[in-house]
Amino acid sequence: MTRDAIFAAGCFWGVEARFRELEGVVETEVGYIGGTTDSPDYRSVCSGRTGHAEAVRVTYDPERIEYGDLLEVFFDLHDPTQVDRQGVDIGSQYRSAIFVDDQSQRALAEAAIRDLEASGRWSAPIATRIEPGATFWRAEEYHQRYLEKSGRVCGV
Repeated sequence: MTRDAIFAAGCFWGVEARFRELEGVVETEVGYIGGTTDSPDYRSVCSGRTGHAEAVRVTYDPERIEYGDLLEVFFDLHDPTQVDRQGVDIGSQYRSAIFVDDQSQRALAEAAIRDLEASGRWSAPIATRIEPGATFWRAEEYHQRYLEKSGRVCGV
């Protein structure tokens, strides 16, 4: 049986590519979550007016990779201290967020943040939000596996 995890860590192209590499990840898809409008598209999300984050839904096999391992990768692939941005991408659509489906995911995400804060790895506080799971709107097809299709690389 597979499970889903949803992460927002800036531009979704590089985030998706990183999660796709992991043993135990069955599928990934990029999309939008956490906003106030139905059926958002890339243009509306980029405007910053919908409240959605660019995110990646990771479908994984918990017998092969644990949620905690996914959290470790999530925190390693971006700067979780930046508020509403990642690098040159600025706006709430690029926020660092973990969208949780249940109390188990919430507890693991909260523990990961506490551990990261205690580690002293970052000199600024962790800004990653833990938000309740919501409708995940699949992004336009040209965004799916974008880096793989385009041959481009991303800084993530």
